[in-house]
Amino acid sequence: MSVFAASAYFVYYYRTEHTGRRAGVLNQSRSAFMSSIYFIGIGGTAMASVAVALSHMGHAVTGSDTQLYPPMSTYLEEHNIRYFNGFAEENLESASPDLVVVGNAVSRGNTELEYALDRRMELVSMPDLVRRELIGRNTSIVVAGTHGKTTTTSITAWLLEEGGLKPGFLIGGIPENFGMGCRPSGLTEEGFFVSEGDEYDSAFFDKRSKFLLYRPDIAIVNNVEFDHADIFSSLDEIKRSFRLLVNLIPGSGLLLVNGDDPNALEVSSKALCRIETFSLTHEADWSATEITAGIEGTTFTILRNGEPLGRVFAPLFGNYNIMNVLAATGAAMHAGVSFEAIVRGLASFLRPKRRMELLGEFHGGITLMEDFAHHPTAIRVTLDAIADMFPSRRIVACFEPRSNTTSRNIFQKELAECFDTASVVVFGKVNRPERYAPGERLDTARLCAELEAKGKTVFASSQSGEDYPQDIVKFIEKTVQQGDVVVLLSNGSFANLKGLLAESFKKNS
Repeated sequence: MSVFAASAYFVYYYRTEHTGRRAGVLNQSRSAFMSSIYFIGIGGTAMASVAVALSHMGHAVTGSDTQLYPPMSTYLEEHNIRYFNGFAEENLESASPDLVVVGNAVSRGNTELEYALDRRMELVSMPDLVRRELIGRNTSIVVAGTHGKTTTTSITAWLLEEGGLKPGFLIGGIPENFGMGCRPSGLTEEGFFVSEGDEYDSAFFDKRSKFLLYRPDIAIVNNVEFDHADIFSSLDEIKRSFRLLVNLIPGSGLLLVNGDDPNALEVSSKALCRIETFSLTHEADWSATEITAGIEGTTFTILRNGEPLGRVFAPLFGNYNIMNVLAATGAAMHAGVSFEAIVRGLASFLRPKRRMELLGEFHGGITLMEDFAHHPTAIRVTLDAIADMFPSRRIVACFEPRSNTTSRNIFQKELAECFDTASVVVFGKVNRPERYAPGERLDTARLCAELEAKGKTVFASSQSGEDYPQDIVKFIEKTVQQGDVVVLLSNGSFANLKGLLAESFKKNS
């Protein structure tokens, strides 16, 4: 079904289900010449990637957003996607699109959304657009879980590529092996499409988790923890979404489950398809042994049902990344990729941007890195992996409490416990604290006191400070020592802290 038939379906569904009025689906003659697509919220990682993919397919694409920053702003510009900075009625009026894609961060009251609704423009969510225009009749591989989705999806897509299957994919980042976050399948028949299956909601008019629209034939459930406090009120609600995902897999499909995660096993227990587990600590269908970490990555033996398939090298660190490899290997081999191709693909895999990304080496042996980690579990395993990469070196961890969950005090206790590997811990400003009552906000002063009691050097930016993030730069300039590894942890731009630190390290070299 084409993108325009998809939009027609939405008009029918929305008007029938939400207004009680039946609406006629657009006829084929009209949809045949519709090719102008406008993205409200085009700067989101997935939104920008899908916009570029559809542009390459021949659609006229534009959109708008606020505060666009690299890598997505650069990505759009490199692919000649015109976008507006800021939301305004004139943007949509001048674009005059046939279809409006509404990002899940866009809510009622947005100037462009209100304009589109008033003029009865056709709206569609990004995941529904992906399902109809990109997944289509391809075999759909969906990678889900609270952590590790981007890396596991990137590995899976690259292993299929190395196996000659030319997969389409949607990845919540820019995988270095491909240089793009989304592309259609390269096979016209019996193709594959690999999706990063986010549990976040789809749009203001569709509160289903995105991954429920991706029609999984093969699914990976990496782990299940509480997150997205703005969408889910409890872990049980998150589990419900994962159970719905599992229930979508056909009987002929495959579910790969983290055998070390009780919540993942629980939500998968009633699957009506084949289940395979991957584990480093329990008996499982996919496991690893003889694990050796080196300066370039990790070497280990992959076992299937306890039998060794062979030795592999991956330029990755940490046990959680070995688990990602096992899951991706299981999915790829089920899709028909040979183990020989798996070995080649793992050795040539490049980490996605902002996943333990090395930003630079500076005078005095100072290393600057960046990671997307923004959940206590992700922070802990990322710092542990960096400690494995750089043994005997101090870690300076800079964390921005930016997500809707970590800007609240939901993980107050967990955040005090996940920095054990770091010697120095820096907290940026809590993002938009005015959204919550004082008793609901993350208390960074309390975190500092608890970490100081553990013997760590700590610093927290003042919420009222006007020199942010220069205050962090000044602290690090005074604190950093020869050989330190400085790691930035955020799901946002961290107020361009990486650029300011790189400039500082160069200046003081």
